[in-house]
Amino acid sequence: MKIRRFYGKDMRDALKQVKDELGGDAVIMSNKKHADGVEIVAAYDKEPSASAKPKQAKFAGSTAPYQGQTPTLSEIIGDSGPDSLRALLEKQSKANTNAEPRAKIEPVIQEAKTETTLKAPKTTVTPVQQYEQKSALDDMRMELSSLRNILQFQIAGLLKQDKSRKHPLHAYLVSSLEQMGISTRLAEEVVAYAPDNADERQAWLFLLKLLANRLPIGHDDILVNGGVVALMGPTGTGKTTTIAKLAAQAAHKYGAEQVAIITLDNYRIAAFEQIATYGRIIGCNVKKAQSSEELADLLFQFRNKRLVLIDTAGFGQRDVRLIKQLDTLNGNVCANIKKFLVLQANCQYQVIQQSIKAYSPVALHGCILTKLDECYSLGEVISAAIEHKLPVCYLTNGQRVPEDLQVADTKFLISSAAKLYKKYGLIHTTENYPHNAAVAV
Repeated sequence: MKIRRFYGKDMRDALKQVKDELGGDAVIMSNKKHADGVEIVAAYDKEPSASAKPKQAKFAGSTAPYQGQTPTLSEIIGDSGPDSLRALLEKQSKANTNAEPRAKIEPVIQEAKTETTLKAPKTTVTPVQQYEQKSALDDMRMELSSLRNILQFQIAGLLKQDKSRKHPLHAYLVSSLEQMGISTRLAEEVVAYAPDNADERQAWLFLLKLLANRLPIGHDDILVNGGVVALMGPTGTGKTTTIAKLAAQAAHKYGAEQVAIITLDNYRIAAFEQIATYGRIIGCNVKKAQSSEELADLLFQFRNKRLVLIDTAGFGQRDVRLIKQLDTLNGNVCANIKKFLVLQANCQYQVIQQSIKAYSPVALHGCILTKLDECYSLGEVISAAIEHKLPVCYLTNGQRVPEDLQVADTKFLISSAAKLYKKYGLIHTTENYPHNAAVAV
């Protein structure tokens, strides 16, 4: 194997010289950049054909360090050893610890099949280029995610259309329950039990009866059983007003001396004054507790009362003070406190779901639904009660004390939900507004 050196003004010119003189079977052993051009060291096994005359590469405006005949491998490395590639590689591996020679040969051999290719030198990536590459990848991921969501939506629509074609009555009933406020999962679950041979009205009445059977109703009547009862719930659900209604009815039934009220609301302005005003009107005792120890002392004082009502502070579902209040109720209190969750019936489905989850650390005996007179739909709170198996104990439908309070009844709740749907949810009862694109924009 022979070694030859070529010089060119650029890489293309040097590679052309190698191909013209040594042919396509030559092996590029190393390359080096100079100020005036490129230097390539190539190896070949056979002598070039007689027709191919060696051409000497020259740099424009400079003198080449090597003139005349191209030096051999022995001349390059300054040794008289065997003129072979194996000997060259062995010598280079031994000389790595010594001073770097002037003409260093890289031990990378790239065979060319059709044309000899040269490995480009590595380039460093700047932080700006890295940021641009990362931004491009993020854009591609966002676009792929968007395409996936669109495809999933289209596939879901096709499946829904196929299901509607196979069971048109079931699809209509599911849509009607959803418009009534029932969650999609619960609607599909109950419609699956609808008889196939029934008409639309019979199937609708069947579904209403099925919802009534699945809606849990609390049998722990507060006014009948008495005991220690705590009303809990988010801000503005009507806990204080509901406690006043329960206390007034219990005082009317058993006497005011048999009823007591304890408030834990130390955050809202004039909270104690409000409940104390109700207590003076009703004629029952009203006390305030700021810790679990004070609550335990007051419960011991009221141990002979038939009914003790505890009014808690209203916090949002994400308020950290809610955990502190729950710990107060779960503290070292000897009395058995029955806890009821107060929910607004006119809330969104997700709000009701999150409220139930927020108060799930305490063992709830049931719930009280308030503000039924302000509702345009009852399906949301019915769905949440069924899905969480939370018994409904009392209903309030106004601000009057104590008249607007009644024991929960499944028939009344389901029929009220159906009436609200018929009044506000049907297509012919809803107001249709013309679409104005300019106003929308």
